Amino acid sequence: MTDDHFMSIALRLAEKNLGNVAPNPAVGCVIVKDGTIVSEGYTGIGGRPHAEVVALQNAKDSTHGATTYITLEPCCHRGVTGPCTAKIIKAGIKRVVIATIDPDSRVSGGGIKALKEAGIEVEQGIMQKEAEELNVGFFTTKELHRPFIACKVATTLDGKIATFTGDSKWITSENTRNWVHELRTKYDAIMIGSNTLINDDPLLTCRLPGLGSRSPIRLIIDSQGRLKEEHNIAKTADKVTTWVITNKEVKEKIKNINYLKVNSNDAGKACLKDMALKLVSEIGITRLLVEGGGVLITELLKCNLIDRLIICRSGKILGNDATPFVGDLGIQFINNCYQFKKTKIIEFSEDIVEVWDRSS
Repeated sequence: MTDDHFMSIALRLAEKNLGNVAPNPAVGCVIVKDGTIVSEGYTGIGGRPHAEVVALQNAKDSTHGATTYITLEPCCHRGVTGPCTAKIIKAGIKRVVIATIDPDSRVSGGGIKALKEAGIEVEQGIMQKEAEELNVGFFTTKELHRPFIACKVATTLDGKIATFTGDSKWITSENTRNWVHELRTKYDAIMIGSNTLINDDPLLTCRLPGLGSRSPIRLIIDSQGRLKEEHNIAKTADKVTTWVITNKEVKEKIKNINYLKVNSNDAGKACLKDMALKLVSEIGITRLLVEGGGVLITELLKCNLIDRLIICRSGKILGNDATPFVGDLGIQFINNCYQFKKTKIIEFSEDIVEVWDRSS
């Protein structure tokens, strides 16, 4: 078996708790001896235990002289728990294969250095691109100090998200909507604006059988106090962590709702750039899925805060009087447009899902 084979298994393991490990990365680890996997591990819910710790514990006495495959450079600093590098060294591991270097300044390159100084053979860069994509949220927080932000939009062929009366149920098929529910489990948080709250009164949970506990944190941008106790989100806030984001002082708070105050922008509204920073520093969110309407998506675009567009497109057409998924941007010249590149297509019988990443 090749290094790529074992690393691909480690990557699949890492994905198991993706969306439930923030602010930590989702890591997978495989221990191989004499060409056979003797142990596996992946990051626990909440970010601990680390994948390496789980794999080493599961391996028991089969680690001496083994090779360990890890999707992210093991930590070498002492946080809540001791460094994983020390545990790997103590276990007698002979060789460590690492997909990508940890962007955290407390680790970056230090984990590899510690292993090499202990006489362990280290190879880095196996399936690096796949590993960085898996933990794109963690990497984004270290580089930009904000979450990776993806916007999911259900549109018609002509780019509309609702009729002129506001009716939007349903633009896409049940199969596509089920796919979106599974997508939600891969994100730390899901966000809407107050218009979507009023128009749709959504739950913003994962309602696939067996995945209810994987519902992400819910965020509502609401500086006008539009969220009321009778809304579905408020009624279920005792079961799913929920935050209201506002730039105003909140005098009457709703039970079980958390409140995050952010700065105001020049228009007197909640500053989305300040919000993005505080989602990391105060809540620990690394991956954010936006399911808001055209107003929120437009403002995020203007702030250069959209990393990925997930367009769920149906075969329906609603016409020019329907609601578009993006509003006025004031762009005069093509060279000034917001540019995205298509990275993935998923086809359903009635719809198509297109994934577009922001061009660098």
